[in-house]
Formats: sequence, C-alpha cells, structure tokens
Amino acid sequence: MQGKWIAGMIVAVAAVAGAAMYYLQVYYYYDRVPAESLEMRLTRLDGTPEAIPATGIEAIDATSSPIRFRACFETPVSLATLSETYRIDEAAEPLVAPGWFGCFDAAAIGAALEEGRAIAFLGEENIRYGIDRVVAVTEDGHGYAWQQINRCGEKVFDGEPAPEGCPPPPED
Repeated sequence: MQGKWIAGMIVAVAAVAGAAMYYLQVYYYYDRVPAESLEMRLTRLDGTPEAIPATGIEAIDATSSPIRFRACFETPVSLATLSETYRIDEAAEPLVAPGWFGCFDAAAIGAALEEGRAIAFLGEENIRYGIDRVVAVTEDGHGYAWQQINRCGEKVFDGEPAPEGCPPPPED
C-alpha cells in the first residue's frame, strides 16, 4: 500500500513540475510590447537603419532571452521599393512564437520566404551584441519581425573568439 502512495506522489510531483515548466516557457516570461513604443526599422543599402511606415503593430518580448522578440504589422510600402532600398537578409529563418501569439506563424512565414511571396530584410544589425533583428514583408504588405543570432554571436556565445570583421564582444 505504501509503495502505491509513493509512486502516486512521484507522478503528482512530476505532473506539477511539467505543468510549471510549460507555463514558464510559453506564458510567464513573455510580455506584450506597446505598439507606440516600437518602430519597424530596416537597414538601408548604405548601412543606416531607418523606420518604415507600419500600422497594426502587435509585439511580444521577454527579458529571459534576446531572441524571444516577435512582431506583426502591416506596411503600405511595396516589396519592389523595399528591395531597392534596404538590405535583404538571405540567412533569415523565422523562429517559432508561442501558440497564443496568433499573428506570427513561423512555418507560414518560412514557406512564404522560400516561395518568393515574401522577402526578409536586415532590420537592425547587433540590436544587442550578436543578435540581429530581421523583418520579413509579404507581397500583400504583412510584415513580421524576429531576432536571431548572427555569425558573430554564434562564435562568441559558444566561447570562441569573435570572427574577423565583428565588433569586440562586451566585457560582461
């Protein structure tokens, strides 16, 4: 009888711990970012970031990781104008957002990029050391933004020296 009680307690503790980990990963650390505090910025061909017109901005972020930022918006600027003015990011890979942030579907964004229905642009390089903001815009003017680790961050975060051409890593 006592063995069943102990086994039941182990299962109960494991279920509570699993539910807590799920909640922490999917809900707890994320905060909605007020739209009025954001600008959707793309890096011009000359290397300077510039805000583009954006409406309907929805965004989330978390202090627990620099790559948890996700945003959705709409822009009236055409893909042709954007691609002639701003740097295209060929290495863009949309990162998955929590399921409750419904406007950001990484699989659909990735498919649109692969099929040429969207183009990814460098939003801002090193928005934090080793992290770039990427902005993808579709043919119909829907935009999506996320942050991903760049080539400098990949090496430095693994404990290796920064590659040639990268800024020096911060002291902390």
